[in-house]
Amino acid sequence: MKWLYRCPQCGATYPIEPGRYLCDTCSRSNKPGMPLEGVLECVWEGTPVLHDDDIPLPVEREFFPPVPVGNTPLWAPARLREDLGRNKLWLKDDTCNPSGSYKDRASWLVSAFARKFGIHEIALASTGNAASSMSCIGAAAGQKITVFLPKSAPVAKRIQVLQYGAELREVDGTYDVAFDQSLAYSNETGVLSRNTAYNPLTIEGKKTGSFEIVRDLAIQGGGEPDHVFVPTGDGVIIAGVIKGFEDLVKLGRISKMPKVWAAQAEGSSAIARALAAGSFEFLPSNTIADSISVDVPRNGSFALEKLKRHHGGAVAVSDKEILDAQVYLSRATGLFAEPSSACAFAGFLKVQHEIPIDDTVVIMLTGSGLKDIKSAAAAVGARL
Repeated sequence: MKWLYRCPQCGATYPIEPGRYLCDTCSRSNKPGMPLEGVLECVWEGTPVLHDDDIPLPVEREFFPPVPVGNTPLWAPARLREDLGRNKLWLKDDTCNPSGSYKDRASWLVSAFARKFGIHEIALASTGNAASSMSCIGAAAGQKITVFLPKSAPVAKRIQVLQYGAELREVDGTYDVAFDQSLAYSNETGVLSRNTAYNPLTIEGKKTGSFEIVRDLAIQGGGEPDHVFVPTGDGVIIAGVIKGFEDLVKLGRISKMPKVWAAQAEGSSAIARALAAGSFEFLPSNTIADSISVDVPRNGSFALEKLKRHHGGAVAVSDKEILDAQVYLSRATGLFAEPSSACAFAGFLKVQHEIPIDDTVVIMLTGSGLKDIKSAAAAVGARL
């Protein structure tokens, strides 16, 4: 079994090695204010030697840091099922990851890659969750983490970064400004970039959730997933989730692709708009769901192609719908998710009339509500 990077646009292949991020040819067409072109994908050649429910990944297991990432609960919310009349509704709860978010899956793989090649510093931009995640995993691995984070990021996420001992560089501006500053830093210093989408391993690491969903549905007698709702900002999580299901079909573990839904805030819905219109049109981002708030979805083109290829869906919801869904989810299930995660639930509520009552539906909840107490307080009318 041999691992390679492959460009989905032109088919070029490259070794998985330090310094390789984008396709040499396709990345030449990159323009400011547009999604990245030439985003690479991890693929394997030959027959993978796997045991039971192993997940094929391009870094050997001995290099992964000693921290329990993944294997998060997939559970049946009894009261919510009864309330909605849906006995095949499931919650994938990634608030249980070490830093409290789904981003740990990507950080874990990026850290393992760095350990394999003797790289001691990793830099990244973030709206908050990727920063706290990489800082957390880096602490477990003994790696220096340098984070570029907008000053507007929630306090809890900034405190996580500092608690884990990372270097925090606060940015005057949006995530897009932080992304550019982080990239300039990694290009200047030669440190490993974990910038989302730019580093292909960030997509590959996020496929692991799909493998766990399929495994745990089988264990609990839930069959195969029919619909999966994913909170979506820059498009990396949803691209990774779809990539995971593609691999599962390739390995024969599921018979068909589920319909994957991109759930976005109306104030940051470039991918949903592009799926409807056929091309990207950018508007400044404005939403309380900070984790999915981006002006330019860096992985937008890659994610859009996957959504189109597999007949995925997209739904945009208002900030009010997000906060209402956050409270509803908390009170009906006991699961407190941050606004970006509640966006996935809000998206499901908005389109559930389109989904047959007997279909198996999975809601991906990717971040803990404790990461953004200010928004949660507003949702319940509390004053801090």
